[in-house]
Amino acid sequence: MDIQEQIETLRNELRQHNYNYYVLDQPAISDYQFDLLLKQLVDLETQYPEFYDANSPSQRVGGQVTKNFETVRHEHRMYSLDNSYSKEDLFDWETRIKKMVDGNVDYVCELKYDGASISLTYVNGNLTKAVTRGDGIQGDDVTTNVKTIRSVPLQLQGDFPPKFDIRGEIVLPFEGFIKMNEDRIEIGEEPYRNPRNTASGSLKLQDSSEVAKRPLECFLYNLTGNNLPVSTHFEGLEKARKWGFKVPAAAKLLNSIDDVLLFIDYWNVHRHDLPYETDGVVIKVNDLNQQEELGYTAKSPRWAMAYKFKAEQVSTRLNEITYQVGRTGAITPVANLEPVELAGTTVKRASLHNADQIEKLDIREGDEVFVEKGGEIIPKIIAVDLSKRPADSKPTQYITQCPECHTKLVRREGEAQHYCPNYNGCQPQIIGRIQHFISRKAMDIEGLGGETVALLVKAGLITNYSDLYELTKEQIIPLERMAEKSAENLISGIEASKQISFERVLFALGIRYVGETVAKKLAKHYKSIENLAKATVIDLVTVDEIGIRIAESVVEFFATEENQKIIQRLKLFGVQLEISADILATQTNKLKGEVYVVSGVFESLSRDELKKLIEDNGGKVSSSISSKTNYVIAGSNMGPSKKNKAEQLGIPIISEFDFKDILG
Repeated sequence: MDIQEQIETLRNELRQHNYNYYVLDQPAISDYQFDLLLKQLVDLETQYPEFYDANSPSQRVGGQVTKNFETVRHEHRMYSLDNSYSKEDLFDWETRIKKMVDGNVDYVCELKYDGASISLTYVNGNLTKAVTRGDGIQGDDVTTNVKTIRSVPLQLQGDFPPKFDIRGEIVLPFEGFIKMNEDRIEIGEEPYRNPRNTASGSLKLQDSSEVAKRPLECFLYNLTGNNLPVSTHFEGLEKARKWGFKVPAAAKLLNSIDDVLLFIDYWNVHRHDLPYETDGVVIKVNDLNQQEELGYTAKSPRWAMAYKFKAEQVSTRLNEITYQVGRTGAITPVANLEPVELAGTTVKRASLHNADQIEKLDIREGDEVFVEKGGEIIPKIIAVDLSKRPADSKPTQYITQCPECHTKLVRREGEAQHYCPNYNGCQPQIIGRIQHFISRKAMDIEGLGGETVALLVKAGLITNYSDLYELTKEQIIPLERMAEKSAENLISGIEASKQISFERVLFALGIRYVGETVAKKLAKHYKSIENLAKATVIDLVTVDEIGIRIAESVVEFFATEENQKIIQRLKLFGVQLEISADILATQTNKLKGEVYVVSGVFESLSRDELKKLIEDNGGKVSSSISSKTNYVIAGSNMGPSKKNKAEQLGIPIISEFDFKDILG
């Protein structure tokens, strides 16, 4: 046997032992024997570097140092899940699903692991990329660190497709977490707070050999890609297990919500026996065609729901109520608490939401309060322990002036929050608007973070987001923690943002109530900022899904002289304030006023491509058939109830090729 064959034989043997130990939990040799084989491989690879393989088992030990983690765009977006906290929520979800798809609906239930979400890309069976969830659209490339996790296969076995992504969760089991903390305490270091944050932080360590020392696990639970060799989610889990992935055995295929509830009830009790953190159950529609038909909202898949186990509660003392000013001027009262442990973190603050909430619960400084963390980042106060209220306690008087600029607060009719009306003179509002403008989903200005924005405003270098485009390197370098290279990167990032599309610029402007989805609709309808600025409230409410509240807010924004000046400056600096000619060339109004329902599996286009064509040509896509529907575009496997409903209402059923003919 020549050297290359020896190396390949050792690699294959070690891969099998890795799989036996970390995935099947059925070791065939001792740790000592495994280490001897690994040492033998490392020695040969060192002696013969020409046979290097990035996915060799020897790469598990780490050693590479990553100074900066590259931001990578996900080929397939990583959506977040809608949460439910009651059985009624699940029944409502099932009702919505059954209105949108035909036939029986089966469900897959999986445990919701509390760790760090990850997306792994495999090409020809080899791990090529591992990317954190980030904001769902893009994340950080942490491939070097993830390769050190033994339960992540570097090379697959079996009938895997040529390219696909698989999503999962990287977790730190309790036993390993406790051991890590014991080691830290022994050397006088602060212990880590909780397994979830420690797992997440591990992925961003610069030295991969340090990651290799941590007992991280990776549970995989969702295949993603084009032309996958499966027709159901559960089949995908079974395939993934055969290819070498650690797919939790708890996943179960069920055919009714009643069975789903039994699964939830079982794990609500038995989760405490598990060796790692879980905080709920994820329920998914099993059939992939039904998933595709159900589609997505702006943030979440309609075909999945996370049922969260009842939140933990603790009681502690409310020391002081303070007030924060948001970018829209909204005032948020915050409870400053005696620090207390809750769901693995130390809680010092909790949101009080608004004046009505304070009055409803009669919350006062000095009260003993019950705090809950139920799926929210900021915990909330749910009740007051009146038996422990001090005798000299006085009701809370909500503030009447802005805590930052001392302007008298206003409260609009029908709204819960108070607002500071000092739009251009209240510093937290100015900083907040610019931070929103530069954020990932808006202008995504690389090299510019929230803290730097605050420094720029406080130094008097910028007073609104259009000022960013006049900044120079010489102005930035004297700022705290700013070197020449970082100043150059910031200026380059600002320059690059001039290429950001109009719909994202519109979102970045921070018009109240104009989120990502509304910005897309307005950009598509009005084509340019000039057209939108001329629109009246009556014009705006005729746009699909634009209500009176949004319309009034848009008109108010463009009526403000200061905003008009900022828009003019952005135009002079070359920011994209209209849809580009290239995009306009692909859009028409041929289907204006027409409503389409798309159902089934198609040959020449995907369902998403069909929907995009409809919208690009002025039509509207609906998920359900009604008397307002103009056409149903039917592929193979179209549901019989949709077909029957279309026939009953006399709605034409056409093929994808008929639709292409309509478009010409």
